[in-house]
Amino acid sequence: MEFYLGIDAGGTHTRARLISGEGEILATGEAGPANTRIGLGNALRAVRDAYAEAIQSAELGKTEMRSIYAGLGIAGLNRRGVLAGLQAHNFPFRSIAFASDASIANLGAHAGGDGAICIVGTGSIGFARVRGQAFSVGGYGFPISDEGSGADLGLRAIRRSLWARDGRIPHSRMTQEVLDRFGGSAGEIVYWMDQATATDYAAFAPLVMDHAAQGDTVAEPIVQEAALRIDRLIRVLLERGAPSCCLMGGLAPRMQQWLAAGIRERLSDPMGDAVDGALLLARTRAQAEGARERRARKAPA
Repeated sequence: MEFYLGIDAGGTHTRARLISGEGEILATGEAGPANTRIGLGNALRAVRDAYAEAIQSAELGKTEMRSIYAGLGIAGLNRRGVLAGLQAHNFPFRSIAFASDASIANLGAHAGGDGAICIVGTGSIGFARVRGQAFSVGGYGFPISDEGSGADLGLRAIRRSLWARDGRIPHSRMTQEVLDRFGGSAGEIVYWMDQATATDYAAFAPLVMDHAAQGDTVAEPIVQEAALRIDRLIRVLLERGAPSCCLMGGLAPRMQQWLAAGIRERLSDPMGDAVDGALLLARTRAQAEGARERRARKAPA
């Protein structure tokens, strides 16, 4: 019996879904962030925790685990040494295929067909497949990239809150709330900054979006600027031939209303999610391996 396992290892959380060969969902699992920025070992532990929860819930034994075709999409796959490290890791499956988190999100959104996605979550990236060619725009990692993302919103909110504390700009309800979270101490912010991750900065994004929706004089321009950056990502994807674009990620529902009207008209609803894309990746690998095995059997001795 064959099983398929899809794993979406992102910057905020990791999700796993185990299905039968007929497509029946058998179990799911979740774990913490797995962006390789936190170290490949830490990312792999989150991946293991997520798939182990799914396998345990499905009550699969070791023999059945060896029948699993897995697909893993992971944030930060392009970091130096990550792909080689994943390929060297001893996963307990029949086979496993690797891709970026953006790639599996695109596969899921368009069921493997042509189209673009723009992910707006902890980070941001544009990704598209057009006539068999895949390409990405942005997504080089926070803080040098990930424009318009949750981490970017958080960084800009904290920076402007410090400006307000200095008297460089007027205070607003948002800047006061940000400062209150640190007891009004710039020193506490600096101490926090020395250890903060992109996920930590992104935790401030809901606060920024909430205040922007209420017309906060500092928060509103931050979100408007973020929307312009997301607009540009999407425009580049469309200009390069993508027929449409799906806006995805944790901030997508709230960011969409801030985008230009012409961009909103070109958005489409995703056909599936990133885990669906990881499962499609796993099935594609299984089909390729099956084809190789059949050719090997037919080859003359």
